[in-house]
Amino acid sequence: MSEPVDELLHRMTEAERNNSHPCVKPRDASTLILVDRSSNPPKVLLGQRHRSHKFMPGKFVFPGGRVEPIDRRLAAAADLHPLVEARLLRQTSRPSAARARALVMAAIRETFEETGLLIGIPKEQAPAAPTDTAWHDLTRSRVRPDLSGIHFVARATTPPGRPRRFDTRFFTADASAITHRIEGIVGPDTELVALVWLPIEEAKQLDIPAITRVALDELQARVAAGLTHDLPAPYYRMLRRQFTRSML
Repeated sequence: MSEPVDELLHRMTEAERNNSHPCVKPRDASTLILVDRSSNPPKVLLGQRHRSHKFMPGKFVFPGGRVEPIDRRLAAAADLHPLVEARLLRQTSRPSAARARALVMAAIRETFEETGLLIGIPKEQAPAAPTDTAWHDLTRSRVRPDLSGIHFVARATTPPGRPRRFDTRFFTADASAITHRIEGIVGPDTELVALVWLPIEEAKQLDIPAITRVALDELQARVAAGLTHDLPAPYYRMLRRQFTRSML
């Protein structure tokens, strides 16, 4: 990693420290890192948040957001890789295949809603599914998400005491999996005002949250290792008032 993990974790806990909300339960959230490996060095997609947002205004982030009930009902063209599903279920309350699938679907859905980019397979090439209607109503596209090429990069839980807490899973997918896009989603009055494709090292120089830098380091290591599904995913969280990094 470009910076020692303990230093990054220290900055994560010190930045915007707030202990006035000790009982806020973290909500499931997901984010997707699209990586273009067609050039050397590989590039990643980040979006700049609108400066009027109360939460991380103006910062560059990966597309993503909270898991919603619809994420359990959306149709997929292919299931998660078994190793990805197994790691998503570790150290999770009420683990189930449906929950693991919803975590990944949320990342794909949020990416589509915030950038207009959709990872999937043309509907006519995918088998029929009973939840086609829910996805069609959401996207108006003829593409069904493909979960098989999604990789689990990392998990991080916001420390206690913050007014907003998320249990976030970071996923990645190759940019070649983008099969549908809608123009005009990103603009001066939208949640993300600009999108940039940058080499990972250049992306680290942007105004990004500490956990985004951690995720970029983890992604960089995974790409160097071949971006295979058998690579473990780290879990960042606070235990007994100390930040820890364990492997899932």
